Amino acid sequence: MAHMRHDPTTTQKGKITYNPNIVSGIVALAINEVDGVSLLNTKNKGVKLNFEKQGIVADISVKVDSDCNVSSLAFKIQQSIKHNVESMTKYKVAKVDVHIQDVNFPDGTAI
Repeated sequence: MAHMRHDPTTTQKGKITYNPNIVSGIVALAINEVDGVSLLNTKNKGVKLNFEKQGIVADISVKVDSDCNVSSLAFKIQQSIKHNVESMTKYKVAKVDVHIQDVNFPDGTAI
């Protein structure tokens, strides 16, 4: 993959815009990088984004494995989303709220 860097000495003008669905996709990929968690299978895929002046505010609804430490897992989700969104787009992430909506148990049952 080619890497392109911004050269502040050039005089080229332009604008990059991102479709909100692209950012939602980046968030979903970031969540998939965290072991023991998956997005809820809902209409909006468990990701709600608000683009605000201070940055993106994300509300994430997930399902976690029963053997996971919930607070540690939520922190990993927040870090992964912040890193991926900020490294792949021009946006900053202001806040990530993680909502644990369901738990996966080894026998396949859920709460």
